[in-house]
Amino acid sequence: MKNNGNYNQNFSAELIRLGNRGVRKAQEENRRLGIPNVYFKNGKIYYQLPDGEITSKEPKELTDDG
Repeated sequence: MKNNGNYNQNFSAELIRLGNRGVRKAQEENRRLGIPNVYFKNGKIYYQLPDGEITSKEPKELTDDG
C-alpha cells in the first residue's frame, strides 16, 4: 500500500505541474493579445493589465461597454 501512496503523490504533483504550465501559457497568450489577466485573492478580484500594472478596477476591455 505504501507504493500506492507514493504513486498518488507523484500523480498529484504531475497534475499540478501540468496545470501550472497551462496557466502560464494562457497568461502569456493574454499578454501577447493585450488581454488583462484576472486573479482572485483574499476575496477580491485583481487585474493585471498588458503593461504589467495591477489594479482592482475592472478594465474597459472586460466591461460590456468596452
